[in-house]
Amino acid sequence: MLVVLDSTVLIDYLRGRPAVKRVEALLAAGEDPATTAINVEEIVRGLRPSELPAADALFGGLHVLPITAEVAHQAGTWRRDFAARGVTLAQADCLIVAATSGGGGRLATGNPKHFPMSDLTVDHWPVGG
Repeated sequence: MLVVLDSTVLIDYLRGRPAVKRVEALLAAGEDPATTAINVEEIVRGLRPSELPAADALFGGLHVLPITAEVAHQAGTWRRDFAARGVTLAQADCLIVAATSGGGGRLATGNPKHFPMSDLTVDHWPVGG
């Protein structure tokens, strides 16, 4: 199964924290770790130049889900529907979730409350350590 790694998990991985062992366990179980184009942008934006090679190696080993018109449509639908209920969702989070669901995967994140969509499976990977 596709497991999409959110930015919190990717940062944890790059810092050598608990996500490293969790990703190794995914690989050992035959799961497919992935991320989205949004997460790549979020990580690259915060990197120091010396951290770029490690991030590039990480992204090179992941399936990177694209942001398509269908993904954007679903993200916009969620943002609109949640806003009608008084809940503001971040554009990036909705795009990440839409790419994850469109890819048939589940999301691994340190911030599960950012992703309240009922049709998404979210794995909470606490960060730090």
